[in-house]
Amino acid sequence: MIDNLGRYILGFISIFLVQVLILNNLNLGGFINPWLYVLFILILPVEIPNWLLMLIGFTTGLLIDIFLNSIGLHASATVFLAFIRPMLLRSFAPRDGYEKGSLPLPSHFGFSWFFKYAILAVMAHHLFLHIVEVFTFDNIFSTIWKSILSSLATLLTIFIALLFTGSNKQRN
Repeated sequence: MIDNLGRYILGFISIFLVQVLILNNLNLGGFINPWLYVLFILILPVEIPNWLLMLIGFTTGLLIDIFLNSIGLHASATVFLAFIRPMLLRSFAPRDGYEKGSLPLPSHFGFSWFFKYAILAVMAHHLFLHIVEVFTFDNIFSTIWKSILSSLATLLTIFIALLFTGSNKQRN
C-alpha cells in the first residue's frame, strides 16, 4: 500500500471532490442520494490492517460530514462499512486466499465477484446510514426504500467511475 500512497491520495481527492462538488448538489426526488465516497473504502488493498481501515473510514466519513453538516452520520456509517468489509472479503475469498497486493476490483477478481461484494457493502452502508439518520423504526419501509434507491444510484455511480478510471480492465 505504501508503494501506491500517492495514487490512493489522488484517488481519494478525486472521489471526494466529485462527491462534494457534484453529487451532493443533485436532487433526485429527495430519496436518491449517490454516495460515491464509499468506493474509496471498498477498493483499499485486501491486506490493509483493520485499525487503519477504521481510521480511514472515520476520516472519510468525517470529511463528508463536515461538508454536509450532518454531525457524524457519515462517519458512523463509514466506520460500520470499514468494520464489515473484512468479513465480506473473507466470505468472498478465493479458495487459496488472496494474493499479496490484491485489490478488491473487477480487474483482479472479475465483475461478478466485485458486483456481489459491492452490492452487499453498499446496501449495508446505506441501511446503517438511513436508520441512524431517522433513528426510529417508524416508517421502516420508507427507510428501506430510500436505502434501496440510494444503493442502486450509488452502485451505478461506482460502476461509471470504474469505467472512467480503467479499473475494469483485466490485469496481466
